[in-house]
Amino acid sequence: MNIATLRAFKLEISITAVLIVVFLLFLIGNPNVFTRFDIYYSFMSTIPFFGIMALSLTFVIILGEMDLSFPSVLAFSAWIFGKAFEHTGNIWLAALVCFLVGIAAGALNSLLIVKIGIPSLVATISTMFFFRGLVNVFAEGKGIPLVKAKETLFYQLCVGRIPIPFTEERTIPAQALWFFVLGIVTWFLLNRHRFGSHVLFVGDNPESSKMMGINVGLVKTLVFMQMGLFAAFAGILCTLEVTYFWPSQGEGYLLTTIAAVFVGGTSVFGGMGTIYGTIVGALIIGSLEAGIVAIGLTGFWTRVIYGLIIMVSVSIYAILLKRKG
Repeated sequence: MNIATLRAFKLEISITAVLIVVFLLFLIGNPNVFTRFDIYYSFMSTIPFFGIMALSLTFVIILGEMDLSFPSVLAFSAWIFGKAFEHTGNIWLAALVCFLVGIAAGALNSLLIVKIGIPSLVATISTMFFFRGLVNVFAEGKGIPLVKAKETLFYQLCVGRIPIPFTEERTIPAQALWFFVLGIVTWFLLNRHRFGSHVLFVGDNPESSKMMGINVGLVKTLVFMQMGLFAAFAGILCTLEVTYFWPSQGEGYLLTTIAAVFVGGTSVFGGMGTIYGTIVGALIIGSLEAGIVAIGLTGFWTRVIYGLIIMVSVSIYAILLKRKG
């Protein structure tokens, strides 16, 4: 690998270095935990739930926008999924309705932002409360058991356990493969597709994008609809994982999802971002709490470490951006 290639990928290299340092610290702090498969199995089970949403949120932030409603969209879509399955017994139909609700929620966000002109931060705060309120009103504080879903092929495809060849009863959670596959899809969409180029152009300079003939409003609408779709899918996954829906579902994913994107090096000003960085960011954020407890610190340190990791990562990005400029 020559120097030019290293410079081209210095952001990705820096983010990867942060991940390696974090895991080395955890490994040194408690080698008994971090040399066992169990801890990594736990990461593969839980990280995809917010990691999948972080992939789509990367597009939103590259646009120079923000979405705070996705945990509530996750919960509302998951409630729709649970109710549809409960009443019809058809899990495929329930999933389709759930996806459509997620897309519609994203369309509502884009309507408020693109057509009415409300800043995305304010618009998505309002829809965050709106969709969470709908869940609380309709669910009335009651959960929905989905034990029968375990008998379906859809369950196995979403959160089933895939045996690892040549190992003794070790498996990989299917949601980890979904995270990997969607990571590849979104990487190609951002880096090898015209839509991704339009997202980057609009995030960098909306006015110039209009002069180039790019439909800025349509690009933003599609990105927010994609965000709703990914939130709905995450809702299905985390509901099926425990075969139960609860109205507070998704409430803990807001900060971790946003943190994964920023730790991954996506610019807070828009116009630049990396799917690879978001994946690495999700791995860092998702492993912190378990790692902190494993090395002997109390869980109260989690947010402190979150803050430090974000500060270091964003500072590295800012320094690289200044040197590039």
